[in-house]
Amino acid sequence: MLLRHAKSDWPDVPDRDRPLAKRGRRDAPVVGRWLHDQGYLPEIVICSAAVRTRETWDLVAPELGGSPSVTFEPRAYAASALTLLYLVRELPAGCHAALLIGHNPGVSELASTLIEAAGDDAPGAPGLRFPTAAVAVLEFSGDWAGLSLARARLVAYTTPADL
Repeated sequence: MLLRHAKSDWPDVPDRDRPLAKRGRRDAPVVGRWLHDQGYLPEIVICSAAVRTRETWDLVAPELGGSPSVTFEPRAYAASALTLLYLVRELPAGCHAALLIGHNPGVSELASTLIEAAGDDAPGAPGLRFPTAAVAVLEFSGDWAGLSLARARLVAYTTPADL
């Protein structure tokens, strides 16, 4: 599962320290409930160490109803799609479901490059929209270490506006 952080505010603080805006605090639990209701429950969470991603997780977590292992990963902050892919490849082989909470453009680029494109209008075509608090659920065969480009299938996708 790939989740872009919820809508952030723009106070006069360093980018890494930006908190969620009112809309973000409203949207994050909605996405968490959707994940729970659809049965998408992570065993492991990799969350950027930025304030807005941590706050997103804090609002999503209670809605999931589980207690996954969480790592607040400094390397996920403002990471490229390639860096995020490396983080995913580090997941333990025994893990069947993971959630990555990060930032754009890395999250949307990772989703678009992982998804197998079946044609020009397939979900995996370049330009998969990833507004704040959007979440994509991908599925692939094999282990995390072997995950590579165009190897996943988009199973589900939603945004707060869709809910």
